[in-house]
Amino acid sequence: MARFQPSPARRQRGAVLYIALIMLVLLALLGIVGMQVAGLQERMSSNYRAVNLAFQETEALTRSAECALEDMINRTSTAGCTAVVAADIQSCDTGFDPGNWAAGRSFAETGAVNARLIGPCISGNSTLDMGAAVNEDPNPIYQVTAYRVDDPGNPTAQAVIDTIFRP
Repeated sequence: MARFQPSPARRQRGAVLYIALIMLVLLALLGIVGMQVAGLQERMSSNYRAVNLAFQETEALTRSAECALEDMINRTSTAGCTAVVAADIQSCDTGFDPGNWAAGRSFAETGAVNARLIGPCISGNSTLDMGAAVNEDPNPIYQVTAYRVDDPGNPTAQAVIDTIFRP
């Protein structure tokens, strides 16, 4: 009695199914990885936008404070300047660290400004005895520090700018 042996082509018909399934699984994994990368890039761009907005808002707040200081010195009133100067520390012996000041702010606080007159510290009007005793500082110099969040309704980023301003 003769045995029936399938031809070599008949034996390989099931292999195509396995190869196709493996390729399908690999393509699905590539799709999942692609979606994760796209999600990560979307979060990164959202964070970049929030930080950039916070920085721009802080810069605008700083310029507004500088404008208010200039109006105060020159006894003028400029349209668009809002008096946002929160503090005027005139003692050179009182230390001020912008980093610690900013760390004391919270996301609930939409914006804050601290302006400090540092001209006397440079001109010699302090207990540090730098230069000759001068009764009046002809060149006022201010240290302006501003803090702001990106979106007051839903803050996700904050920025601090510290500048030296001479009206």
